[in-house]
Amino acid sequence: MSVDTPRRIVLLRHAKADWPQVSDHDRPLADRGRTDAPVAGRRLAETGIAFDLTLCSTAARTRETWKLAVQELPHRPRTVYEERLYEASLGELLALLNETPDDVDNVLLVGHNPGMHALADALAGESEGDVLPRMNRSGFPTAAFAVVAFTGSWKTVEHGVGRLTDFWAPHA
Repeated sequence: MSVDTPRRIVLLRHAKADWPQVSDHDRPLADRGRTDAPVAGRRLAETGIAFDLTLCSTAARTRETWKLAVQELPHRPRTVYEERLYEASLGELLALLNETPDDVDNVLLVGHNPGMHALADALAGESEGDVLPRMNRSGFPTAAFAVVAFTGSWKTVEHGVGRLTDFWAPHA
């Protein structure tokens, strides 16, 4: 792979979770989340992005979101369930992306807020049209996703490296 390889990072926040008497890590999706996750999957498929790798938090609500969303994609990417995505700081998310092998062109992160919003905002040195203001106005709701494009090695992913090209939320 060349250092000029165009790549995409897609950040998907888990769908709406329920609040039963379980640990935060074990919270399942609410009924609305089980409805929104496949819709997010269909919208991800419409982007035409062929995901090489999905990094998914180990939390129940992210695993369930991914299980429902991936069924809508034309092909199932390799999936790694990554404990470090749960409650990850912006710095931890950047470090995780820096570890991505350079044979991966497009990666999907299935995670949590405030991390997904903070990462999209931090990576976006530029944005197309009104994408960045729309994302910031929405607050990055459940089942929303952002697409950040950049060129180069994963080791170069840092603040401002990308261009925010798309933002979608199910109820926006």
